[in-house]
Order: sequence, then C-alpha cells, then structure tokens
Amino acid sequence: MDAPMITDGVLIQRYIAGNQAAFETLLKRHKARIFTSIYVLVNDRYLAEDIFQEVFIKVVQSVNAGKYNHEDKFLPWAMRIARNLSIDHIRSRKRMPMVTDSEGGDIFDNIGLFEKSPEQLRIEKDKNAHLRSLIWKLPEEQREVLVLRHYADLSFKEIAALTNSNLNTCIGRMHYAVLNLRKMMQKNAVAVK
Repeated sequence: MDAPMITDGVLIQRYIAGNQAAFETLLKRHKARIFTSIYVLVNDRYLAEDIFQEVFIKVVQSVNAGKYNHEDKFLPWAMRIARNLSIDHIRSRKRMPMVTDSEGGDIFDNIGLFEKSPEQLRIEKDKNAHLRSLIWKLPEEQREVLVLRHYADLSFKEIAALTNSNLNTCIGRMHYAVLNLRKMMQKNAVAVK
C-alpha cells in the first residue's frame, strides 16, 4: 500500500522548522510545472532558468519572513510569483517571445511532426509559425489564458487564481481567444485541421 503524499502545507511547516529536505521535496514536486509556465511565457530557456531561480529565492524569502499563509495552496502562490516575474521580464524586454525547445528550435516545429516528408515538415513549420504570430495578436488577457491552459497545462481554476480573476472570466477569455484565432485564420485563409 502506498503511503499518503505529504501535503505542501506540511512540507512548508517542516521547512520552517528547519528541515531543508522538506523544501527540496516541494521544489522537486512543482519544478516542472513552474518552469514550463515561465518558459512558455518568456520563450527563452536561459531567461526561464534565471526567472525560475528568482521565483524560488522570492519563495524562500517570503517563507523565512513569515509571509507565507496559503496553507496547501503553494503551487498557485508560486505560479503567481512566476507569472508576475515573467511578465515583468517580457515588458522590460519589449519583445514578442518565441517558444523554443531545449535545443533552441521552435517548439511549434515539434508538434505532431513524426514520420512526415520534408515538404510536409516545411508546411507544418510554416503553419505553426503563422499560428504563433496569430496567438501574439490576441489581446493580452486572452493570450495569457490560452498559453497557461494549453502550454502550461493549468486548469481554469488554477489560471483564475494565478491571474486574480474569476473562473468564468478565464473560461470566457479562452472562448474568445479560440474564436478570435478562428476568425484570424479564416481571414488569412489558413487551413485548419
């Protein structure tokens, strides 16, 4: 029989009591989701790594200062910090991020591109580049929900907590993001599969 998983709140309390391993467990548990959301937002692996470190420095500082009071809502709290730091970096750089993989290639190039001819690969690459450019034409609130939902794999409830909005607002933004993408695609005569 599996032992029950220790909650984030218990791990935080253990860390506060001096157990460094508890914080390492917390970090390992949530590293992938937090890093992925940062990476998708800033589109630069090295910058994402820097921001990820900043997030956990801020987390440690807040916990050590007694400012953490979120019980078992550690992930949404840390994701909010990650989102805010990512957005700050994007605004300071004033550039449109491009999502790349670990080798520096465009992540859109790797979506569903197995066992295809070079011509099919080129067509897919062009479509993905066009889709990416359309995503960045969406209003910021719609784009953010779309990215967090599809690329960071967050639930609408998590997105609502992260963006300080309500659940229905997030669902509505996603709905309008999809509608607006479809309209832009139809306007630009892009084939949709």
